[in-house]
Amino acid sequence: MTMSTRSKAIAALPLGALSLALMTLPGNANACACGCGLFEVGTGGQLPTTTQSGITLFAQFAYLDQNQNWSGSSSAPAAANSDKDIRTLFQTVGLETQFNRDWGMRIEVPYWQRHFSTTDEDTGNPAAFNRGALGDIRLMGTYTGFSADRSTGLQFGVKLPTGDWTYRGFDRDTEIGTGTTDLIVGGFHRWNFGSGTGWSGFVQGTALLPTDTRAGYRPGDELDASVGIYPGASWTIARGMRLTPILQALLAWRSPDYGIHADPANTGLARVLLAPGLELQWRRLRLDASVARPVYQHVRGNQLIGQWQGSMTVSYGL
Repeated sequence: MTMSTRSKAIAALPLGALSLALMTLPGNANACACGCGLFEVGTGGQLPTTTQSGITLFAQFAYLDQNQNWSGSSSAPAAANSDKDIRTLFQTVGLETQFNRDWGMRIEVPYWQRHFSTTDEDTGNPAAFNRGALGDIRLMGTYTGFSADRSTGLQFGVKLPTGDWTYRGFDRDTEIGTGTTDLIVGGFHRWNFGSGTGWSGFVQGTALLPTDTRAGYRPGDELDASVGIYPGASWTIARGMRLTPILQALLAWRSPDYGIHADPANTGLARVLLAPGLELQWRRLRLDASVARPVYQHVRGNQLIGQWQGSMTVSYGL
């Protein structure tokens, strides 16, 4: 997602338009593809249920190592991208509460630790940067009043510009925060595959829509979604402890960034990942873990991608 010094001097373009000048710039391109919003998509077990009430506290940990250069739908020579590696540990704490049968609220406070290896454009020497900082806080409301079982819901809210976006070692699209305020719009639906199958499914999606530009940079619109299935009968592995396998697919789409400090020629992506996981529940404590591997990805220009990503969420109902 990062950009070269030459790209920073190019004038801004309208959202959705691609500049031929940027697409034909000579030399190496700096770029990385995050797909970081995929970690915000939960499994079916994390969706509201008819029995949920009170407050649920949660902590989420995810890891992504972007160390392979990619162009279009295939790998590309590392020499074509002056960025070499981006390793990020995503850590998020928050709470979720249901005020009544219809309305709920969710708060997410992220903290990212990121390592960034690149090539200095002036000297040609390797350079590495490490940064840990508060990310962009999310405040969301949930409406589940469409049915008695809360199987369908809408989510809406805002991503605040609380994250660090001024660290000098990173370019704007590598920063921990975007510096912009984004609208969050999403929804989910959960269903059963007939009374005799014993299997259930879910689909969930979230769109991030930036509402402003900050210091010459506007991140692209982003859509993250998941669809999954799981058996209705969990495995009992100890007294009161239940284990449920989950098979899900994760989807991510992001439009190119916009602004004089953006690099539209090397941002924007589409990804599909398979993410088998497990849900372990013991009384009020629940652990959800999954490992995702891409089966399809298409990026604009040259971008760094990861060959796998892992996520674990621990939650406790008060």
